[in-house]
Formats: sequence, structure tokens, C-alpha cells
Amino acid sequence: MKKQTYLFIILLSLISFSCSKDDENNVTKNTVEYHLQTVGTSSNDLLSDEQFTSLIIELVYVEGFEPTQQTIDNLVSFFEERTYKPNGITVQKRSIASPGLSPYTTNEIRTIEDNNRTIFNTENQLAVWALYIDGLSASNSQNSSVLGTAYRNTSFVIYEESIHGLSDETFEPNRSILETTVTLHEIGHIFGLTNLGAPLQSNHEDEDHPKHCNETNCLMFWKTETANGVMDMVSGEQVPQLDAQCIADLQANGGK
Repeated sequence: MKKQTYLFIILLSLISFSCSKDDENNVTKNTVEYHLQTVGTSSNDLLSDEQFTSLIIELVYVEGFEPTQQTIDNLVSFFEERTYKPNGITVQKRSIASPGLSPYTTNEIRTIEDNNRTIFNTENQLAVWALYIDGLSASNSQNSSVLGTAYRNTSFVIYEESIHGLSDETFEPNRSILETTVTLHEIGHIFGLTNLGAPLQSNHEDEDHPKHCNETNCLMFWKTETANGVMDMVSGEQVPQLDAQCIADLQANGGK
């Protein structure tokens, strides 16, 4: 019964900002400081091969909350489909003990990254941090629950306890489908969607839900942030895809 109550919870995909504009303009690309910038700042670096010809994803999860292999495969495929990285995309996966801080604030998530991240950019390789955490977000309320947050230019977190509470039981979606949907939505934000670093090529940002696409079937549509909306969008056991307008934005900023 407790899981069924999640069907009426709003799922917020938060985008947080961590640096000033002055910081962004003075950061060398192969330093730790590069990874402390705002969401969307690295859109072109992620999408193109102009500076970085390969990409590594440091995927860290709390013990007992490992994402499914299907989700990881889908994550890699999404990067391969939308970015130019001719020297390849790899994943380095490992577990950590629970920080024991649930519910987690975004600042606590940043601190967990700062204390555990080990992979940063090299001359030609871009590094991304993906955290799958136990517990819940401190931004949850009685009527809302956060599933994922893109909070830095190369960093995002997925709240696995909420994912588990919404999946893999009767009348609930397959966990890999839901987990993939949330993961790819957050990656879409660090790619610069929508109007978050990848300049709009057409007028498709939702005025009522900024930084989201107004196309109802798009992965970046705001309705993926409501429980009923997510259930509708994954009801056919399919991960929502980017629509043509979001793809055009990525292509114009160096992606596929």
C-alpha cells in the first residue's frame, strides 16, 4: 500500500547552480575547478570532440542501491547517440558506504562528490560524475518527491530509494525503464537542455516550466516530473526519447 501512495507524489527534477559567471570564464578545463560550474556550462564540451575526444563516467552508488546493468547500458548508448567522442565512452563503477545523511540536501550531495570523486578531465578526456544514492532528497515534501538532480556542469544524482518505491511491483513500471528515464533526463540537463546551455534552435521551451521542452512526448517534457506523468510516459515499457527540436539544439551545439 505504501508504494501506491507514490502515484500521487510530484517528482521534481531539480537543477541547481553552484558557480558565478566570473568563475565560468576563468576555469581551465583540466582542473578540479572545471567541475564546479553551473549546469549546462559544459554543453559543447560534452557534445563535441573539439576539446575532448573521449568520455569517462565515474558511476558511484551506495551499497545496496546499484543501478541495473540495463540502465548503465542505456546511459552509455545515450552518450554514444548524442555526442561525438571518437575515442570512446567508458564507465568506471564502484560502491561506497552509506553517508548516513538521508534526507540529503543538495549541498550534502556536493560534499559527498567532493569527498569521493576521483576522476577529472585530462587533456582529451572529459569526466562525468553519476551518483546513485540511498535515502531521499531533503527537498521532498508531503506532496513532492525528488528523483534526480543535475547540480553541476558534469554531475548528477539519482535518489534510488524513491526509484525503488515507484517500480517493480504490480501496476508499477519496470525499474530499469524508470531509472533510465530519470537518468537520461538529468543527462539531458547537463547537455544543456532545454535552453540551459544548448541554444534554442526553435521556440520549444515551456514558458510555464522553464528549462523543459513543450513537446508532450519528449524526454525533456515537464510532465516527467509528476508521478502520473511518469507513469503515463513509461506505461508502454519504453523510455521516452528526445524530440526533434531538442535534438536540433544538441546538433547545433556540437552534438549528434
